[in-house]
Parts: sequence; C-alpha cells; structure tokens
Amino acid sequence: MNFVLTAPPRPPAPAAAPPSTAPPRLVLPPRIDSGMWRAGHVQGIAVDTARGFVYFSFTTLLVKTDLSGTVIGSVTGFTGHLGDVAFSPHDGRVYASLEYKAAESFYVAVFDVDRVTRRGMDAESDGVVTTVYLKEVTHDFTASVRTDDGRHLPHRYGCSGIDGISFGPTPGDPGGPWHLMVAYGVYSDTSRNDNDHQVLLQYDPAVLRPYERTLQQDRPHRNGPDRPQDKFFVRTGNTRFGVQNLKYDPHTGHWFLGVYQGAKDGFPNYRLFMVDGTVPPVRAPLGTGAGPEHGRMLQLHPSGLHHPASGINGWDFRADVGFEALGDGYYYVSEQRTGPAGNGSLLRLHRWTGNSPAPFDPAPLDLLDRTARPASVPARPSGPLPARPSVRSSVRSSVGSSEQVRSAVPVDGGLRRAAPAPQHSAG
Repeated sequence: MNFVLTAPPRPPAPAAAPPSTAPPRLVLPPRIDSGMWRAGHVQGIAVDTARGFVYFSFTTLLVKTDLSGTVIGSVTGFTGHLGDVAFSPHDGRVYASLEYKAAESFYVAVFDVDRVTRRGMDAESDGVVTTVYLKEVTHDFTASVRTDDGRHLPHRYGCSGIDGISFGPTPGDPGGPWHLMVAYGVYSDTSRNDNDHQVLLQYDPAVLRPYERTLQQDRPHRNGPDRPQDKFFVRTGNTRFGVQNLKYDPHTGHWFLGVYQGAKDGFPNYRLFMVDGTVPPVRAPLGTGAGPEHGRMLQLHPSGLHHPASGINGWDFRADVGFEALGDGYYYVSEQRTGPAGNGSLLRLHRWTGNSPAPFDPAPLDLLDRTARPASVPARPSGPLPARPSVRSSVRSSVGSSEQVRSAVPVDGGLRRAAPAPQHSAG
C-alpha cells in the first residue's frame, strides 16, 4: 500500500491558479527496506523524489535502491568512515561526509550516482567518487586548546571529524542561494566546556567543484579550499559525536539536527534540535572556558520541549541514523536493523505535527488516494549553482516524469513559509 503525498492540514493561504492539465498522482511508499548488508550500521539517507531513488550510507558502503527497495547498485571499498549523505537537487549528485581520522583527512565525497548501476562498484577504481579536502576540519581536529583553568585539551571544540551534511539556504536568508552545510562530529566529554556547541561549516558547491579529485585512500590528497564560506555555532549542550544527521526542511524553512543523546548535567540532552532558518547568525561569545572566543551563533527555534535552566529547545525524537525531508511536511525516518545477515535500514514515512515530545507522526492511512498539484520542472541547469533557487521542491510520480509540487505552508503557525528549493530533472 502506497501513500499519495499531500500537504498536512495548514492555515488558509491565497488561492493559486490551478494547473492547466490534471496532475498525476505522486506516490511514496509508507516503508522502504534497504535489505541487509555486510557493512557498518546505517549512517544516513538521501532521497531523489524526482527520479525515484534512495541512497543509504552504511559506514563503508553506499547503496542505491528504487522506492520499492530494489537494489540498483552499490559502491564499496571505503576504508574510512562514510557518514551522512545529501542529494543535490541542482546537479543530481550525492554528497557525503568521509573521514580518515588516522590520516587526519576529512572530505566531502561526491558520488556520480547516475553511473552507479550495479552492485559492488569500487570507490576508487570505478571512478564514481570524487573528494574535496576540508582544511578547516583538520585544523580544529588537530588543534589543542588551553582552558581558563590551565588544562591543555586536544581537539578544538571537541572536534572528532564530520558527519551531518545537507543543502539549504543560510539561516536568516530563506530566499537566498543554497549552500552545502557540513556538521562536525564532537567527542562526548562531560569534563570540558568548549564542546557544548554544534559546529556547522558552509561551502559554495560551485567553489568546491574545481578541487574534486578521484579517491585514493592510500595517498590522501589535500586539495580543498583554505577556509569555509562561513562557520556557525549552535548551543545544544554536548552530544555523542555531534550532528549525526543534518537536514534542511523546505516545509518549515528550518534546519533539523539529529544527534546521539548527550550526558552532560545542566542540559536537557534532547535527541533532535531545529535551527531557526529565519534568524540570521549573530557574533557572540562562545563561553567555552578557553579564552574570550567569539563565533557566529545560530538560534534554535522556540518549538518543542523547553529546558528553562539552559534555555534550549528540542525534542525527544530519534533522527540519528537517517532522516530525509521530502517536502510538503513529509519525511522518511530511518530505523536501524541488525541481524545475522548484517545491517539494514527500514524507512518509515512520517509527517510533521510540531507536537512534543515528538514533532512527527507516522503518516496515517487516510492519506491514501489524494493528489498533489504539480507544475512542470525545467531541465537540469548545466552552469554554476544559481544565485537564487527559481522553483520549488520537485517530486514525481515515476522516473522520467516532469512535474513538481509546491512547498507547503507549515502546520505550526509559528513556522514560516519556506524558500523554494532548486530543482533537479532527469538527464
């Protein structure tokens, strides 16, 4: 049984002109099973709703399936840690965090997923993976800091590498250009105070592209920009290994941060946070206990559970092993599966409620047999990333069709209309 993707109930909005022709149904299955794989646990997921593909990261393996879970291909042979993944609606490629801690090498890995057409493709020899080195991550990972109480601690901000990754506009500029955002991993340590922020690096994908090099794991390269386009901090309290899954949500217009639950006293240790996409970063003291350091701070949205002592908002909802925003208030949430045959992921379709303690509910059966109202999608752009996205998040009823739907007005009246997302078309 499949779901027809429609927006949840929402406040009245100005009437839009109806499409000139009857729209096709947009169908998403309520569950997608990746199958079981001899690899590490699922790290993240990405969904190309326009073409009907799903991408699963299993630590050392990328798996590509269709929406029924049928395997299209896989990329194996990673000796480092393949983390969260994000589908680019602009160039149709999948971007992932990739780290080699022993070599002090941290990369954005880029998959040419149109060429992933069979099982067991090699990450190096089949030429489907390129990488860009992130110098800023290495600088913080290898740095030591002196605290105000005289201790010398390794890893600035507790940086353990990188994991969460997503595309979206800069917070405070919801109608602006989309960028790539990469989140730090952060070591769990309740004895230090400089690790209570999530750290997000922002890059322009067009700037990264000239640095891409074929993956050679025995000879890690150092080709990458000297610094990120921007660097942001989000005060959440310390978590175990930082942002596991990062996702910009076109429906709410905000950024979701899924984490492994922290253990530090004085903080609520929520599992899910939401950065307010309407509020610009503000330069402010970080309060790290390692000198008078300042950074560009992002603000959590005042939704969900509230912890008065710390002023932090969030939810007790697990989104740490795969989370994808599909548009119109619908999401796939990954559940880890483990058994004798290996590891797997089961995706369940959810929809936004904004409630507490969990802001999503499994999509109800009464959503069946409803229709979305798509409009046509132009061909995939071939030039640089556009300065401003020109169309809304695209979804299709089948591979090869050319329709899209509008991003919905949020359910929660306090969440503002999102910016349109850049489109991706088959090609």
